[in-house]
Amino acid sequence: MSGQATLLRQKLRKFWKQLPYIGRTLRLVWVAAPRWMLSWLLLLVLSGTLPAVAVILTREVVDSLVVALERSEAGVPDWNTIQPTLLLVAVMVGVILLTEVAKSFSGWIRSALAEAVKDYISDLIHQKSTEVDLGFYESPVYFDTLYRARFDAQTRPIALMENLGTLVQNGVTLIAMAGILIPYAWWLPLVLLISTLPAFYVVLEHTMRQHRWRMRVTPLERRAEYYNWLLTDAQPAMELRLFNLASTFRSYFQSIRKRLRREQVALARAQGFAELAASGAALLATAAALAWMMWRAVQGAFSLGDLALFYQAFNGGQSLMRSLLRSIGQIYSNTLFLENLFDFLALERQIVDPVDPQPAPRLEDAIRFEGLAFRYPGSERYALDGFDLEVPAGQVVALVGANGAGKSTVIKLLCRFYDPDEGGIFIDGCDLREMTLEEVRQLITVLFQQPMQYSATAAKNIAMGDLQAAPDRAEIARAAEAAGAAAPIARLPEGYDTLLGKWLAGGTDLSVGEWQRLSLARAFLRQAQIIVLDEPTSAMDSWAETEWLSRFRELAAGRTAIIITHRFTTAMRADAIHVMEEGKIVESGTHHELLALQGRYATSWQAQIAEHEVLSP
Repeated sequence: MSGQATLLRQKLRKFWKQLPYIGRTLRLVWVAAPRWMLSWLLLLVLSGTLPAVAVILTREVVDSLVVALERSEAGVPDWNTIQPTLLLVAVMVGVILLTEVAKSFSGWIRSALAEAVKDYISDLIHQKSTEVDLGFYESPVYFDTLYRARFDAQTRPIALMENLGTLVQNGVTLIAMAGILIPYAWWLPLVLLISTLPAFYVVLEHTMRQHRWRMRVTPLERRAEYYNWLLTDAQPAMELRLFNLASTFRSYFQSIRKRLRREQVALARAQGFAELAASGAALLATAAALAWMMWRAVQGAFSLGDLALFYQAFNGGQSLMRSLLRSIGQIYSNTLFLENLFDFLALERQIVDPVDPQPAPRLEDAIRFEGLAFRYPGSERYALDGFDLEVPAGQVVALVGANGAGKSTVIKLLCRFYDPDEGGIFIDGCDLREMTLEEVRQLITVLFQQPMQYSATAAKNIAMGDLQAAPDRAEIARAAEAAGAAAPIARLPEGYDTLLGKWLAGGTDLSVGEWQRLSLARAFLRQAQIIVLDEPTSAMDSWAETEWLSRFRELAAGRTAIIITHRFTTAMRADAIHVMEEGKIVESGTHHELLALQGRYATSWQAQIAEHEVLSP
């Protein structure tokens, strides 16, 4: 018995530690919908009071009916004797009607409150998700936290509010019921409390087990979600069919779900047996209290109305006490899971604005990468190690090298998605870390290696390059022309107003190359001083590439451009080519200078030329 008491004390201590989350959640709900919350609370107090009023009226109706029958002549009551009883019945009917009205209004208000809170929390998660450092995406722990936060955000705050509402409503009713029972015997409320403690222990125990289980299986749930995505999304659809992978991924998904389902059912079974035992203890307490009340009624201490009132009050009180304690247990459960939400919202960025930011320069001198060393979070390998590079203002430079050489990492550091572990990046001598993030990113426009395909009109897809500037249709058309996207757009059913992508109804899809041109137009639209293009011609055919390269220098005039490419036909158009290997620059020069060096660049160029000659007839 002492062991059970120790466990209960431990669980209660854990419960008290979780209480601050209740206050934080209430503040969150209040900010989301203050008027709905106030209306809901007022209805809770009313709904909690009405059952006690109904119980008291039950006693009055029974006693009034007994008196009326005693005063009636020949068993037929007259109007004067029955009138008080009918009046009490009418009041009782009014209370019942008011209870139903309150219940209906409460459902409506709770639904409105739930939707407002759900949208508000979703916005908080979206805001945090778009603010956190990209380094968070390198960590599975982050995705576990995000998964739990997103899952719990949809249900837990509202569940907690409903639990608190039930607690308040049942608490008000229970206090009223206790006040009704105390005149019969002071110890009756204590019997109510003691009889429901086993059920309370069961709730706490199950809550802890459920929480530990959820924390343990989050990686499994995410894995199942991944297989679900593979089986239902358009992106993997072709490979699944070509390589006959569907049955394999279905078996993976079903295996995980079978394990999760089996463990969940085992938890539910254990809880069911424990609740059955707790209900048996409560039933014994009810039977003992009812036997005592009947014995006292036989002795003439209580009337028939008292007996009816006692049965309703004690039985209802015990039910309310179980519900109240169950609500406390559920509150405990929800606070445990809400901890995930608040932990996610409390994530702090490392890439932040300086305390005393410097104004952004005009890039009249050069961009300098000095002594850069950088490892991605959780990685032991340096993506950049001793990286030095100078890009003079107004020049076009190309970065070439094998996959994994660190080319794209340079761009991520330039955009300040990450900060280097060592060294710095300087624009006209000003360290990027001395400028605000907004100013740094306004200096740069980028075509990423895997650009987004937005389900929006063609015009909107391009305009997203600089929505703050609110570009007009002429500016959008010029950007499309510069990127070689004007012709593909002209072939669309509604031109620039055509909805693109298959995510939304009525959308028209583009080829990979056409999507790339559209993304290139988006990058060109922003009139930034620095243009960064990561594999800008990788999805273009040779005709489109030749056409685009022939006018690229004109498009980049007056701006500084960095091109990352594997294609020497693209690189050779640059003012300078820098060859990367293992995170550093190993060769630099023009196309002809690098060929004359007979180094890595020349070797790769000659290999491409030899392959072309072999393939040519």
